[in-house]
Amino acid sequence: MSIYLDVIWLLNFSFDLFLLLLTAITLKRKVFKFRIFLASLLGSSIVLMMFTPLAFIATHPVGKMIISILMVLIAFGFKRFSYYFHGLLTFYFVTFMVGGGMIGAHYFLQSEVNYLDGILMTNSNGFGHPISWLFILIGFPVVWIFSRKRLEGIEAKKIHYEQLVTVTIKVDAIQFTLNGLIDSGNQLVDPITRSPVMIIDTLMVQDYIPKQLIDMALQDDVMKSLSESSESHPWEHRVRIIPYRVIGTDHQFLLGFKPDEVWIETKDEKIKVQKTIVGLNRTKLSSEDEYSCIVHPKMLQGQSIKNVS
Repeated sequence: MSIYLDVIWLLNFSFDLFLLLLTAITLKRKVFKFRIFLASLLGSSIVLMMFTPLAFIATHPVGKMIISILMVLIAFGFKRFSYYFHGLLTFYFVTFMVGGGMIGAHYFLQSEVNYLDGILMTNSNGFGHPISWLFILIGFPVVWIFSRKRLEGIEAKKIHYEQLVTVTIKVDAIQFTLNGLIDSGNQLVDPITRSPVMIIDTLMVQDYIPKQLIDMALQDDVMKSLSESSESHPWEHRVRIIPYRVIGTDHQFLLGFKPDEVWIETKDEKIKVQKTIVGLNRTKLSSEDEYSCIVHPKMLQGQSIKNVS
């Protein structure tokens, strides 16, 4: 087997550079190009050590661990132990994730890529088989980009689900529970009482609300349907009209009602909402049915009861 040391070193230097960049992106830390460059040089020095009396450092797990510890220290510095340790663990996680993706793709495609004492190499004659190099040069960036997108997606989902709450609405003897999303962008209020307005998916609650109210709420022109309606229903005194505006359209109106009680339950506490109006939205709020109502942030300022479970 012929080994071209300069090519193998450049390959591993590039890998270390990209792994440190992905670590910085995952941690949302500022990237210092020179420090990342120096850390990558240190990491790729394992390739050179293998052909010196220091080969035992490059091949022993403890030696590799020491080098990785120094790499993270150079790349991100040391502010406090928890800051550094979190960076080190994230670097390991990113390395195993990308490395696992490469190994999986290798066995799937059966490319001629080998690992020798933790160093990624190609074999065959000279520079290696063209398919092997094509796999490495294309496969690694693809796995890197895929891993980055997945990490960003996981983070977005985590933030998203941390904003989900359970909302219980009570009107007379009727009570129903919905999954709600806390939306800081929702600043809709009742113009008369200044009560915050939460928005619910009308079709999700049609079994609990009078049919006449549902029919009016689903009309494009709420004011017209309200004025033309001659049927009475038990919630007439609760009905509210909330004006709102969407970019690119004129003023519109949302039909709503005043509930008797609204409770919001998070993972830490249960909140009794002091006052609110429930707006009946005409369209689906979540395409994946993750939530069926949008909670006004001011609704969280009510009386709180800590969850004991």
